[in-house]
Amino acid sequence: QVQLVESGGGLVQAGGSLRVSCVASGSIFKLDTMAWYRQAPGKQREWVATITSAGITNYADSVKGRFIISRDNAENTVYLQMNSLKPEDTAVYSCQRRAGRPYPRDYWGQGTQVTVSS
Repeated sequence: QVQLVESGGGLVQAGGSLRVSCVASGSIFKLDTMAWYRQAPGKQREWVATITSAGITNYADSVKGRFIISRDNAENTVYLQMNSLKPEDTAVYSCQRRAGRPYPRDYWGQGTQVTVSS
């Protein structure tokens, strides 16, 4: 069974940095595209970044140049390095595993809270 567990959230001051992690289990991690999403109170869930199995990355305009998504296949882990954090970045950050086998299906973690104070 596929399982995703996020960690690394916390409270950080505006302008600071934080790295959140997502450890995946089940299936073949290295073949799957991974993504980060976030959801702030009263807001819709927002896509943040993706990284393909080949390491190709894409970012939402709101985080481009500040956030970096990466993966370590040996550790079955995807990371989101968040720099120059703003209060607007405050949200629950969740990772998504886009599995393609045995059929296309997305898996979600429970999320980790990131709070950016001014």
